Amino acid sequence: MSSSGPAAAGHHAAHNHSTQGQSLEQALQRAGFYPVLVADVVDDALDGRDCLAHLVHLETHFDRAEVRRHITVLVLTEDMLVITHVDDQQLDEAGEQIVAQISTESVPVAQIRSVVLSYMYAQPQNYKPSDPVRELTLSIAWSGGQRLDVGPASCGDPQCEADHGYTGTISQEDIVLRISSEADGPRAVHDAKVFARALRAVNTGTPAPPAHAPIPAPRPRSGVFGNRLSRGHQR
Repeated sequence: MSSSGPAAAGHHAAHNHSTQGQSLEQALQRAGFYPVLVADVVDDALDGRDCLAHLVHLETHFDRAEVRRHITVLVLTEDMLVITHVDDQQLDEAGEQIVAQISTESVPVAQIRSVVLSYMYAQPQNYKPSDPVRELTLSIAWSGGQRLDVGPASCGDPQCEADHGYTGTISQEDIVLRISSEADGPRAVHDAKVFARALRAVNTGTPAPPAHAPIPAPRPRSGVFGNRLSRGHQR
């Protein structure tokens, strides 16, 4: 259901949008999900702006007997975060009639409220600085939209049958992307970290650190709860 080839790569060869491991065009070609169509839509949404960083994320899931794929493309410019999402739908059983549903959203960088990175490491008791991240989740919030997760509360006693009401968490998020090293590859996880770093730098007006900056020596802690790290990067 997708097309690829030299013609697609050359169509946007004049725009090298990347300081990452691969250009935006190369990332779209590698994803293989209508790369020419997606490249044209993204290019139109950029409206002549230069791309500072990008993140291309292809997801595949199974819907009964069908395999469904959709792609999300994040492109960062100096003043905008451009989000493009593409789904396809098969209209007949033979698969001859297919339509692509595309949405684009342009968010001023100044409106971004938080950038949250969540990491998952395997066997943390054996952690070494060289160990790769097993899974990374990137959450970006800008509109004040919130997700509420609610579940029954408990007192910790497995024999207790009393009603303790409900407990829950509220998370601010407008877009959430989960990148797995096993499913998407270590390069995809690294690119997501580079993109988040660039987004934070533009959002806060500070220079982006190099992709492989040395890790500073830990400073002495003032106490058990001193020097906590914040989950988000609020402006």
